[in-house]
Amino acid sequence: MTDTPRRQVVVDTDTGLDDALALLLLAGSPHADIAAVTTVYGNCVVEDSLRNAAHVLRLAGLDDVPLSRGAAGPLVGEAHIAGYVHGSDGLGDLGLDRPDPQTTPESAAERLVALADAEPGRYDVLALGPLTNIALALRLDPRFLFKVRSLTLMGGSGPYQPLGRSLMVDANVQNDPDAAHEVFAADRPADDTVTMVGVDVTGTVVLDEAMTSSLRHAGTAWATFAADALDAYHRFYVHEWGRQVAPVHDPLAAAVVADPSLVLQRVSAPAAVTTNGFATRARLLELPDGTPAALPQEVALRPATAVVEVDRARFLAGFVRILAEGRTR
Repeated sequence: MTDTPRRQVVVDTDTGLDDALALLLLAGSPHADIAAVTTVYGNCVVEDSLRNAAHVLRLAGLDDVPLSRGAAGPLVGEAHIAGYVHGSDGLGDLGLDRPDPQTTPESAAERLVALADAEPGRYDVLALGPLTNIALALRLDPRFLFKVRSLTLMGGSGPYQPLGRSLMVDANVQNDPDAAHEVFAADRPADDTVTMVGVDVTGTVVLDEAMTSSLRHAGTAWATFAADALDAYHRFYVHEWGRQVAPVHDPLAAAVVADPSLVLQRVSAPAAVTTNGFATRARLLELPDGTPAALPQEVALRPATAVVEVDRARFLAGFVRILAEGRTR
């Protein structure tokens, strides 16, 4: 029996606090390699996203991973920057040394297309921010999704929820709904080519006080950085639950790409980007019992797949272990 090949992951990121932890998780994963990083606005401006990504790659000993500058704003309108969550610099204003990094001559979208063209079927793309770069790549090459192994996005809201259950904001879709629409409408070879790890599932996977404390006491460079980042993240999420805890949105999406066995349930159904005039979401047009949602059928796009249940305990244990050990595999 042969070993399963390590997944080659291209990370498109608006490098904020949880994005940084997702990069470290991938850097330490026994199942995946970071093949390239492309950056986008969102948690911070794109210049800070570049600096933050370079800082984390250097911390991980991955200085040789190519880094590309992406979109500074959405396809239409002005950029919304989540400094109230991630700090003005995207990494919690921790005073880190973040020199301007070297970048590829191509834009992020050009880099994504070039990688897919060079080795079709090799790369898994992980989108952790607004989908602007992915939409621009599709404009350059409408067959882009046929040339990558998969596209997984930390975003979306999965299928409709049971009555009375509310969801966190689908921020990455809301920050560029036009890009999200183009991505979900794009031609692709199969329903599961595009997979959302949405706020319906990431919002239920919470790193608690004991886990953060174990990182603080681990003493490695990765663990210390992670504990500092989580302390900064808690300043926002303390208003949600009144505790020093936080959901680990982007690390969960990264873990699902690296190790799909963490997924306990997936659902595939027609997908759409919808708005009620206040919030915009990408979701599957399906109710909890599997029946279609009562929305006009013309809003439905192509089918997509959503992760709706994961092995939370195994994910959290592996996440803390990798960051505590603080080394690449």
